[in-house]
Amino acid sequence: MKEEKISIADLRIEYKKGTLDERDVERNPIDQFNKWFKEAIASEIPEVNAMALATANREGRPSVRMVLLKQYDDRGFVFFTNYESKKAKDIAENPQVALLFFWEPLERQIRITGNIEKISAAESFEYFRTRPIDSQLGAWASQQSRAISARALLEKAFGEMMEKFKNGNIPLPPFWGGYRVIPDEFEFWQGRVNRLHDRIAYYKQSDNSWKIVRLSP
Repeated sequence: MKEEKISIADLRIEYKKGTLDERDVERNPIDQFNKWFKEAIASEIPEVNAMALATANREGRPSVRMVLLKQYDDRGFVFFTNYESKKAKDIAENPQVALLFFWEPLERQIRITGNIEKISAAESFEYFRTRPIDSQLGAWASQQSRAISARALLEKAFGEMMEKFKNGNIPLPPFWGGYRVIPDEFEFWQGRVNRLHDRIAYYKQSDNSWKIVRLSP
């Protein structure tokens, strides 16, 4: 049977599920995020807290990966990782980052940019102790982003951590914890027909207020 050729250029859908108007959005972008996030949860989107994190090193070479949002409030957006990972090295060299949420069932995305900083060890431990035991052990076993010759070495390290902490008292690894993204720009995107999408941006001002602007698609 001859394989049918797929034309990527012909892959398209019309976005018809919502609208977004600068006169109707919340004055504070965190409140607008909270509104959309709750609607995404109600829509039962899998991994609703998954977000793309973009970093760049001191030379400006970019890198992007998916991470999980674990906390957010007026101070910013928190995720957790190994402080010796590739992303952590980028952050140490260049603390400017970007986040992206994409909720396809709602035809929405949110872009967030800003500075990033480590949260306190106490805050990290408060979250760490809520993780499943296997996830806590995995944080100890993995030397994130480092090359290994075989998966067996990772599984061996995991087994060693199981034995080491078999009493169940697992401390916070000194190389693991949270980061907080402190936003200074937001963009809320709602898909619309004819690719005339709604884009509402928030820009942080010197007095900590937010300027709201409609952007052309």
